[in-house]
Amino acid sequence: MLFSQQVEKEYKIIETREEIKIDGVAAEEAWKLAFVADSFKMQFPEDTRYARSQTRVKMLYDQSFLYVYAECDKMPGGKYVVSSLKRDFDLLSNDGFSVYFDPFGDFINGFRFSVNAYGAQEESLLQNGGNWGDELRWDNKWWSAVKRHENGWTLEMKIPFKTLRYKPELNHWHMNFARTDGDLNELSVWNPVPIVYSFSSLSHTGKLLWENAPPKPGPNISIIPFALGGYTHDYQTNKSQWRWGVGGDMKISITPSLNLDLTVLPDFSQVDVDQQITNLTRFSLFFPEQRQFFIDNSDLFARFGFSRIRPFFSRQIGLKNGQPVPIYGGVRLSGKINRDWRIGIMDIQTGPVPGVNGSGPENFFTAAVQRRVFARSNIGLIIVNRQGFTGNRFNPYDYNRVVGIDYDLNSKDNKWTGKFFFHHSFQPGTLKDSYAHASYLGYNTKKWSIMWNHEYVGKNYRVDVGFVPRQAVYDALKMELRRLSYWRLEPLISYIIYPKNAPSIFSITPGFYWNFYADSSFSSNDVTYNPYLSIDFKNSASITFNYYENFTRLLFPSDITGNMSTPLPVGGYSYRSGAVRFNTNLRKRLNGNMQLTAGSFFTGLLAGVSGGIGYRAQPWGNFSLNFSYDYVEFPAPYGIDRILLISPKIEITPLNNLFITGFFQYNTQARNLNIYGRVQWRFAPMSDLFLVYTENYGTELLNIKNRGLILKCVYRFDPLFNRKKSKV
Repeated sequence: MLFSQQVEKEYKIIETREEIKIDGVAAEEAWKLAFVADSFKMQFPEDTRYARSQTRVKMLYDQSFLYVYAECDKMPGGKYVVSSLKRDFDLLSNDGFSVYFDPFGDFINGFRFSVNAYGAQEESLLQNGGNWGDELRWDNKWWSAVKRHENGWTLEMKIPFKTLRYKPELNHWHMNFARTDGDLNELSVWNPVPIVYSFSSLSHTGKLLWENAPPKPGPNISIIPFALGGYTHDYQTNKSQWRWGVGGDMKISITPSLNLDLTVLPDFSQVDVDQQITNLTRFSLFFPEQRQFFIDNSDLFARFGFSRIRPFFSRQIGLKNGQPVPIYGGVRLSGKINRDWRIGIMDIQTGPVPGVNGSGPENFFTAAVQRRVFARSNIGLIIVNRQGFTGNRFNPYDYNRVVGIDYDLNSKDNKWTGKFFFHHSFQPGTLKDSYAHASYLGYNTKKWSIMWNHEYVGKNYRVDVGFVPRQAVYDALKMELRRLSYWRLEPLISYIIYPKNAPSIFSITPGFYWNFYADSSFSSNDVTYNPYLSIDFKNSASITFNYYENFTRLLFPSDITGNMSTPLPVGGYSYRSGAVRFNTNLRKRLNGNMQLTAGSFFTGLLAGVSGGIGYRAQPWGNFSLNFSYDYVEFPAPYGIDRILLISPKIEITPLNNLFITGFFQYNTQARNLNIYGRVQWRFAPMSDLFLVYTENYGTELLNIKNRGLILKCVYRFDPLFNRKKSKV
């Protein structure tokens, strides 16, 4: 049966005065009066049929909370697929249920709340229309419970209005429900969403109609103090250090959609460790932000520019030349003024690095404003300023400022997406060639995916609080970085085939990708021609074949692997390779992936294998081993290199509020072996106790470099929160 993809269903939510207990069972009389949302449609592996595992949803609200109840059917004898009890689980590899809201109806920003069949929670900020860039690291306070039975499972959610941002006068929101059944590998939705788009796409939501306008949440204040203590010992210098600290954050709701965040003496040490990656690109790698202060409304600042041309990258704050920088405090005002306007203002003050000459205090100020235009597009302005100090005074010769304008295109039907920007930097010295601009335009339908991208970065375009990895090129002989301008052109085209006579195959996608980098005179520096063929199976397995034709011009002598006996000389190099990647059925308890690569590499040869294997002890444990091995052989005198990265990991979640993680990373390119263990106990909503232990060794002699132990406690106190209304 076929369905129109422009359907907009409606659900009327009624108010209740009855006390609701969150236990996964709709025992209260109020639930009998609530309307039912049903007749879910498949979104994957097809978008033209009713779901085989049906779902029925009810909603209620009172003056403090929004309630959701769902009945999730399972096929007779069906098995549950649950990857973990850990918070922020992977939605597509679990039996799960999601509700997501677009309170302002701008089809750009929203909220998602999810639970899996064993009670783990996930919440996200939906960005860019819910198509990509969801902020999974956003955490907030809400409650849920599930019950499993012979024919399926039921769930209840209690979401505080204080958690959401909305305009109380609006009597309708945009909303959708989604359901995953891992045993059937089926994804279904209440309001139809075409298969080519994310199930969280805000352009294909239904309407949530309020019996009365949603209540004003009233003032909301959260106080989040922390305390920590730790010990580290550096065996290379034979120095030990005890570390103590207290500080905290405060969140204040100025309006239901505008928040003020304050932080004093924050601890920005990582309780999560970055996953290491083998790097043969000659350029810096990007690692995402993991610090909570920067996450709320992060897209308002971080989405300016492109992924590789960012005027603002928060990980530049609190770190300088690999050395932690003390942060005195910060303030951020961010959120929506109304349906069309969104603002963000942030200011952070850091201090000098103890014992490092020339490292004085710095101030980081960022302001952004975004205006919705047309149906789902927006235009934004950003200002980023880093100001250095000498003592307590501004240093007039130590600053960097970036001003930029961005336009994000999203068509009403979601077929066209795009981004266009122009940024200019200001710093001491010349302003010539100190700008960057780029354009991206994408067209996506069920069968076609077409993309165009161009970028230009001037050699004097400087973003001290940003990220531009290709602008600085390392001269291995002079051991210095040289700044250069560059152009980039990046088109892609692919055609998606859905075979009718191959019951196990979901799609076959042939495509062609071209990646072209050139200098300011448009003379090519790096070029990749990449025809490929991808086959996706209905059981979630996939296989991809790639062929790469490469050209690289080395402008300076370069140590490609980081361990060459002699750098490669200046000149142009042509080389080619092939790769095949295979992923097994992710729903299986034992699953894995592998990629094989072989071909020429500059003047030598490259052979590599990478992948991983994982086992799920459902639902309490995940055991995995990721690895990569690259053999690079150059003719004399350049040498042979063998690069090994291996990373076994254990995640144990015996309870929904207790998470135990342990892994080590052995990396011969970084010449480091890292051992990491963490215990996290969520003893109250949004309140955690962390115990983290780390050790680092050299890979050649396994000589210990350092070890450390840290204990950190974070508690979230909501003095104005209504604790009496509704049971949990």
